[in-house]
Amino acid sequence: MIKNNQKIYAFIDSQNLNLGVKNSIVDKKRKINYQGWTVDFRKFYIYLKEKLKVEKAFIFIGFIEDNQPLYDNLISSGYTLIYKPTLEHTENGKTIVKGNVDAELVLHAMIEYNNYDKAVIVSGDGDYHCLVEYLDQQNKLLKICVPNRHSHSSLLRLYRKYFLFISDLKNKLAYKNKKRGSSLKTEL
Repeated sequence: MIKNNQKIYAFIDSQNLNLGVKNSIVDKKRKINYQGWTVDFRKFYIYLKEKLKVEKAFIFIGFIEDNQPLYDNLISSGYTLIYKPTLEHTENGKTIVKGNVDAELVLHAMIEYNNYDKAVIVSGDGDYHCLVEYLDQQNKLLKICVPNRHSHSSLLRLYRKYFLFISDLKNKLAYKNKKRGSSLKTEL
């Protein structure tokens, strides 16, 4: 339950949110169990503010210089960005860019700990189990926004009473391309 005077902060694993919602899930018989879609991050920010009463939303993202327009768009939408340096390596002749944000998200949740009453964790990644467990023990966990109902870590299942599945919010949060060649969309 959200109380009016509570300060609520959201801590968002951008890659987990983006890919968790975007990637379709196909079974062994090649039947689509889940059709992926693109999150409109501007709509998601509004959802966090209006429905969960989030005061501050931190989004953790790997930094790639060419993505500056995306970062500017996220900032103008209201997010506070926390950048992770990225590393490039080649795999099967393809350049892979990696910027795992797990440690940064956990660290910032603890740096900000005394500034919020409740936290919203946006990820279905089991790497956040220790943070979720601690926030629950301290009565500071409001929600775990799991990107995909069909794909999340079993380590978080103990906390399913906190789950809110973003994949179920397609009608509210999907990016809709209104015009070809329109301004930069807020997606990752």
